[in-house]
Formats: sequence, C-alpha cells, structure tokens
Amino acid sequence: MWLGEEQFDFFEGVFFQTLGRSVEVLEARYLGGGSINTAAQVFSSEGLYFVKWNPDENAEMFRCEARGLELLRSTEAIYIPEVMGYGQYRDKSYLVLEYIDPVVPKNNYWESFGQSLALLHSHTQSKFGLGFDNFIGSLPQSNQLTDNGITFYVEQRLQPLAGMALYKGLLSKELYGQFQKLYQHLPNLWPVERPALLHGDLWSGNVMVNEHGDVALIDPAVYYGLREAELAFTTLFGGFDERFYDAYDEAFPLEDGFQERIPIYNLYPLLVHLNLFGTGYLSGIERVLKRF
Repeated sequence: MWLGEEQFDFFEGVFFQTLGRSVEVLEARYLGGGSINTAAQVFSSEGLYFVKWNPDENAEMFRCEARGLELLRSTEAIYIPEVMGYGQYRDKSYLVLEYIDPVVPKNNYWESFGQSLALLHSHTQSKFGLGFDNFIGSLPQSNQLTDNGITFYVEQRLQPLAGMALYKGLLSKELYGQFQKLYQHLPNLWPVERPALLHGDLWSGNVMVNEHGDVALIDPAVYYGLREAELAFTTLFGGFDERFYDAYDEAFPLEDGFQERIPIYNLYPLLVHLNLFGTGYLSGIERVLKRF
C-alpha cells in the first residue's frame, strides 16, 4: 500500500527534525508495524529509511527503544540497525532507523547467530536490571536494579504481570496463588549466573537477515537478566534452527537441565501475551503451573 502526499509531508518534517536538513521523499510504502505502531519503508534523496510512528502520547516507547538499540549496537556483538533519530512531529511520535534490506542468509547463518548471541550475553554488569525502565510490546517493563537474578525475575517480571492479569480478570485467584507457591521453588530450580545483556524480546518476528546475509535484531526490550530466559523465549513460537542452539552452547555452555527449565522461564512471555491478547494464552500458563 503506497502512501499519499500528506504522509510525504510528515516524513519530510520528520527527516528535517532528525537530520537537520531538508530531505526529499521520493516514495514510501507501508510495512508491517505490529499491533502498536505504523511503519513504512521510505525512499528519499539521501537513501532508504525505516520509519515507524504512533500517537504522540506513546513517545516514551520510542525513546526507550532507541536507547535499547543503541546499547545493543554499542557491544558490536550482533548487527543492530542504526538509530537515526526519534521525537515528536505534529500529533505523532516517531522513530527513524537505518533500513535493513534483507537477502538470502549465509550458509553459516545459524551458527553465526548462536555465536553472536553468546557474545552479546557475555556483556555483564554487577546487578540485574537496567538504568531505565522500558516496554515489552506496549506493556511497561520495570528494570529496577537487583542483586539476585531470581528475585529480579519474580519481582520485576512475573509478579507485576500476574497481578495485572488478576486485576483484569484474566487470571483466577487460584492460579495467582499457584504463582506465589512457584516463586518459593525457583532458587532450587535455576542456576546462579551473572547478569547477561539480553535483547529481551527475542522471537522470530524480531529477527532479520541484513544485506550481508547475517542476522540483525530489531524491537528490543533490553535489560541485564538471566540468559536462559532469552534462549527459552526463542523456543516459545519456534523458527530457530537447532544449529543456532548448538553453536550458542559451544560458545557459552549452559548448565545441565536447561530443557526442563524452559517452561518456567516462558511464563513471562506467556503473561505478556495474556495481558495483551487475552485468555488464548491461559492454557499454556495453567500447564506450567500444574507441572511445577
């Protein structure tokens, strides 16, 4: 779907604010922007850009996304699109990124992806969390700095979203009580590891192939957390080759028993989807709680 002159004026205003000079927009077309934002591929006199926007009241989401992208990009561990700028123009908030023009993946794409993610996860700090809060989808994500990784996962990930689902009537009091019981067992189930820098929302929809045939990651929900939680999330909706996991484990070996821990880690993304999209995700949560 091609965009009209009104949108061209919007893009040219955004580019002027972002780049500090007039840029002629030649063509633009809508892309899949997800359920929250609208996105477009914009052809300009200075090259190709990716622009996404939403109503102005959601400006904080793009500020946090830009900071997260810049943090990941600074590690040089994995390809992250360059942030050109973000801000507000007229009645909209916007984010402008380098456009990733995908090609066929390299033959060693999955092995390289696993090694690159392991390198990203090797970046650490003294505490779990981050110096600023951000979002996962449209949901606020608290990143209060915490000494213990399991405490962080309970207090900053599972508990807030279980409480939100209870308040919305999406989660029964009985299931909410089962979450409370589960928290007591986690120290005996999960290994003790240092905080790892995570993409935070790593599913196949946020993975691309760049112009060199290498992996590129977009739409992060960055924080320093438990690296097993990131790997577990990749299994929830599929799309990751076994070579990816083998290469990761070779580069940064996982503790024994990871496969058995995956369902508990994935309670967080399941709670995210429960709160965003409704009770279609409730049965998956019930199965995990019943098992553990």
